[in-house]
Amino acid sequence: MSTTEVPAAAGDAAAATTTRPPTTRPSGGAFRALALRLHFYAGLFVGPFLLIAAVTGGLYAVSPAIESFVNRDLLYVDSQGPDRPLAEQVNAGVATRPDLSLVAVSPAPAPGETTRVLFSDPTLGESERRAVFVDPATARPVGESVVYGSSGALPFRAWVSQIHRHLHLGDPGRLYSELAASWLWLIALAGLALWIRRVFARRQRNSAGRLFVPNVARTHRERRLNWHAVVGVWILPVALLLSVTGLTWSTYAGENIEHLRENLSWTTPVIDTALPGAAAPADSGHADHHAGHTAIHTVPADRIRQLDRVLAVARDAGVTQPAEISVPAADGIAFEVKERRLPGTLTVDSVAVDGPTGTITARLPYADWPFMAKMANWGIQLHMGLMFGLLNQLLLLAAAIGLVTVIVRGYLMWWARRPAGASGVLAVGKPPRRGALRRSAALAVPAVAAAALIGWFAPVFGLSLLAFLLVDLLIGVLRRGRPAV
Repeated sequence: MSTTEVPAAAGDAAAATTTRPPTTRPSGGAFRALALRLHFYAGLFVGPFLLIAAVTGGLYAVSPAIESFVNRDLLYVDSQGPDRPLAEQVNAGVATRPDLSLVAVSPAPAPGETTRVLFSDPTLGESERRAVFVDPATARPVGESVVYGSSGALPFRAWVSQIHRHLHLGDPGRLYSELAASWLWLIALAGLALWIRRVFARRQRNSAGRLFVPNVARTHRERRLNWHAVVGVWILPVALLLSVTGLTWSTYAGENIEHLRENLSWTTPVIDTALPGAAAPADSGHADHHAGHTAIHTVPADRIRQLDRVLAVARDAGVTQPAEISVPAADGIAFEVKERRLPGTLTVDSVAVDGPTGTITARLPYADWPFMAKMANWGIQLHMGLMFGLLNQLLLLAAAIGLVTVIVRGYLMWWARRPAGASGVLAVGKPPRRGALRRSAALAVPAVAAAALIGWFAPVFGLSLLAFLLVDLLIGVLRRGRPAV
């Protein structure tokens, strides 16, 4: 989804080269030639992956709205009156699934919505839990479903998320999204540099404004290039955001990003739920939601009765947004009350509460998070369409549609650059001229060093860049001895 600018590269490079012959000016000319070639080859070969990411990302952007409609019987109720005690609601959920271990409860976020009683289920996959949905006004279960991830996505939204992330191919499929995210930012910035150079080279009045407004009075080829570039500029901020945040979920670059965050103390902090003077289990009180609970849940009845007190104490302590309460699996562990990642929720405050006494044993307000941890959290929420609710989702959908048009126009411009009179599927557009780095050592040294550094940090980017270079060299060998084109 973040791949908005990729095809722009292919098309921009193509059309720009056709419009005016390349020059051999030493510095600026070499930089333009390098940007053009990067934009062209990356757009050409990465474009299909960006197109898939844009289409699936656009579908994911609207999936919360679709989920609310498809699963309205689980999410919403018509009952009137005050909510029943939270412990009573949880007991109703436990009675529905006595074969599973209770791990948490999410009280109804708003009137007319349901409470989620969450269980660990050994038959489910990673990050999945079983939820029983309870009417808070009557304390009666209305149904159950698998929920996924920190946002509690139901099966449809989880299915869309998985296809966007790895095409339902597991870890091998994640290479597609990592490839798209690794190249999107570079293609986008190269396309932006080309467009800025093109616009300001014309020395027209209000050149800066022309970066954002397509000139529709020119030839068909010029109009296509203008729309390709201008739409790319419009979606550039979203594309860059999606590229960066997408890499945090990737396999190889994501692992390096996680190590970098750990070394710089940018990781998301975790609240301590061990009670003072108690020997906490190895998992610090957070039940393993994915590994094998085989017996009936062991949460005592008195611990469930403590939930109402725990929630009231957390509300008084400032955890005022819809929250999830983690139920301790053993003595010596506090309840954790943590705000959920829901549309419009900008903070993730949490407290640890001793159930028997109602004493707060630890606080972790969002204001105390490291600055970069906050930025990462907000970036992820924006990527998921949860930061500003429907407005956020519509913005992502518009960016996805814009990216698709940029990619398609890029390929159309490449196809239009076929030699005159050519026919057949192998008669395709010509690539930009080679040799940019050979013409400028001042550009070659930092470019090669930057490519090596980025390739080491993002291995999928590095390997694909090597593949592009091999293709480029092969084309050069095949063209050697032929007339220059």
